[in-house]
Amino acid sequence: MVWTGTWVAERLGVELIGDEELPALLGLALRRNPKRAHLLVSSVLGKHVPQRPSVVYGSGLDLGRRVRALLGDEEAARSVVLGYAETATALGHAVADGLGPAPYLHSTRRPVAGVARAGGFEESHSHATSHLLLPEDPKLLAGDGPLVLVDDEFSTGNTVLNTVRALHERYPRDRYVVVALVDMRSPADLHRLDAFASEIGARVDLIAGAAGTVRLPDGVLEKGQALVAQHEAAGSGVPVPVRPVEAPAPVRIELRWPEGIPDGGRHGFTPEHRTALEAALPGMAADIAEALRTSAKEQPTAPGPPPPAEPRVLVLGFEELMYAPLRLGTALEDAGHDVRYSTTTRSPVLAVDDPGYAIRTRLVFPAHDDPADGPGERYAYNVAGAGFDAVVAVVDSTADTPALHAPDGLLAQLTAHVPRVVLAVVPSYTPQVSDSEAPERSSMLPEPLRGPAFSSYAPEEVGWLLQDLSDVELEAPTEEREEAIQSGGAHYAESLPVEYQPSARYQELFHTALEGSAARIARAVGTVTETVLAERPGRAPVLVSLARAGTPVGVLMRRWAQARHGLDLPHYAVSIVRGRGIDANALRWLAAHHDPADVVFVDGWTGKGAITRELAEAIRAFEATEGIKGFDPEIAVLADPGSCVRTYGTREDFLIPSACLNSTVSGLISRTVLRADLVGPDDFHGAKFYRELAGADVSNDFLDAVAARFDEVTGTVDTDVKELLAADRTPTWEGWAAVERISEEYGIHDVNLVKPGVGETTRVLLRRVPWKILAKRGADADLAHVRLLAEQRGVPVEVVDELPYSCVGLIHPQYTRGATGADGKAVVSQ
Repeated sequence: MVWTGTWVAERLGVELIGDEELPALLGLALRRNPKRAHLLVSSVLGKHVPQRPSVVYGSGLDLGRRVRALLGDEEAARSVVLGYAETATALGHAVADGLGPAPYLHSTRRPVAGVARAGGFEESHSHATSHLLLPEDPKLLAGDGPLVLVDDEFSTGNTVLNTVRALHERYPRDRYVVVALVDMRSPADLHRLDAFASEIGARVDLIAGAAGTVRLPDGVLEKGQALVAQHEAAGSGVPVPVRPVEAPAPVRIELRWPEGIPDGGRHGFTPEHRTALEAALPGMAADIAEALRTSAKEQPTAPGPPPPAEPRVLVLGFEELMYAPLRLGTALEDAGHDVRYSTTTRSPVLAVDDPGYAIRTRLVFPAHDDPADGPGERYAYNVAGAGFDAVVAVVDSTADTPALHAPDGLLAQLTAHVPRVVLAVVPSYTPQVSDSEAPERSSMLPEPLRGPAFSSYAPEEVGWLLQDLSDVELEAPTEEREEAIQSGGAHYAESLPVEYQPSARYQELFHTALEGSAARIARAVGTVTETVLAERPGRAPVLVSLARAGTPVGVLMRRWAQARHGLDLPHYAVSIVRGRGIDANALRWLAAHHDPADVVFVDGWTGKGAITRELAEAIRAFEATEGIKGFDPEIAVLADPGSCVRTYGTREDFLIPSACLNSTVSGLISRTVLRADLVGPDDFHGAKFYRELAGADVSNDFLDAVAARFDEVTGTVDTDVKELLAADRTPTWEGWAAVERISEEYGIHDVNLVKPGVGETTRVLLRRVPWKILAKRGADADLAHVRLLAEQRGVPVEVVDELPYSCVGLIHPQYTRGATGADGKAVVSQ
């Protein structure tokens, strides 16, 4: 038999190395994913490859029995099993069954109103990263017995380490057991589990069905992406319906699911639940068998040989709903039926109809359970063309929506390729929530926006807690905006400036500045990141950057933590608006998905400290009105020339190239928008994604150039951090004092029109109507782009002494004659 990894191995040079049974357990396919080229496709998991239910369930049971033998009966009775959505929900449940007396919980990507969140974590390599833990019993994870974590594969260990780190802080215990079908860690990752166990002071054991590793040649990601693009353009793996007769409508049955028994482990599943389900399985299997017989009678007679006496049946589960259809499949198999089992998935994978490739065909259909992260494609693999006589599609009642029955929905796709389709509906379990508990407003909010659908950053780099206003006309001429802002007619966040398009000369200055300052920025990134980690020992920070200047810095901090410590830190971008505060809905979402005490707010630089003060006041107001506490209003910044914060990479006012441009260095995202007719009380603030500027985008060039210098600055960073942690970092607010002095000295009498520092001065020249620029004598090295912009806009540059910043940008007060417009000409007085 041909190994189902041969096609990928021959074209990409990928090698599977390890236990001799690995090729029988794993095939290879290609992902549509910007971070990993290959996908290990399990033949015994029941996700992508249909398999006998007894084989799938038995694999989990065997692992559970091994865990029980490791722990002993007494510790097994005190343990809790946690599985991962979506792939390992049934595997984890089967492990819990094999373990015996343990309750089971799996993570979920489906928020449920009114259910308190007991934890959450990120899966960085995934297409959909945020996991929620929503047990009905809040004490389920609070015991001190062993916690057994179950995933389908243990590849780098990052997901498990992120989970344990997050849960250990909240629910510390002495022992963890990690379980996987296959342990595929690289040699570089093998030591990390032991080191992590020592770090948290707990025992961590690992049990796997087989072990090995994947050897990836250089350039495999780029080659894999090219192969995917080539074959998708050719339509490979997209089957064409070949039904000789009109397909009958699906037969729908309501399963006699035991009352009060959860449909899975999303909210917890106890041994008592298991006993009740076991008793009901034979009757439900009989109902399905009767429905299959009914559908056979209704099927039109087709030419050719008669249908087989014992039809080949696929029980098809739905995303996280894996255990219920698996157990229905085992019950059908026990009754003598020829059954296979698999489930639909969110995971986008290339399909190639070749016996040496693990994913032969792909059915594509829209999501049908109103997912929190919005609509999108879903997939069923290896169903079409696999010779099934009937499919039993099992969904929960939440997913039994018009989209399921639509002309392009899952049922229509199945009936086009399989003679008979039975729809079996399991009632969605409703947790018992006290009447006094109101549904959290955060449960009504969507999941973060991610690239490439929103921003040019990779999806794992940042999740944007914003709403997409890309189709709304928000730009206004610079002069009109300035007049409206200064007259009080409109707030600056109610419109957007027209995006500045840099000249060739200015772009050249940007690249020159990036080349000259990349190591300096890398040093500041490392210093601020190491300071954040040192001040939170044993905790994994959640980086929350203030969009948009903070976002590139947050991405770089995340990259540093990953490169230096192997940490996959969650990173989000939120909106804060001067005079209006931070997005309260974003804070609600963060509080529902993470411990507020883990949140670290990130910005690019400080000027006079206005945003620092704004955030502190906004957090105080949020705590008073919402009763949600724990958010620390301290901001971590790359540069703090105004001496406004305690956590910074440097207090020098130097050129940060990401300040030189607008959206084209910030993932093609606009500054944020807050306008009553566009942003309701339960909406995130808005922003635009300038897809049309992709040709000028240097966002990832900036990130890559800085990250490439990480290794050379690590020694200097360690010294800087040691000195910083021992120093008095109390903010002096000298920047604010200087701004007040300049405001009075130049007759402006409004600190909001004085923009100190290289970054803020650049913003004045790019987005506002400037009056003049104050440049510190001797600071020319960081001001070449400022002088060029000033020259292009006809703005005078005045060299001054005793300036605490490299430069200061002044917006002309009252927008009077003499202010310079975007065309470089004086503006007529309003």
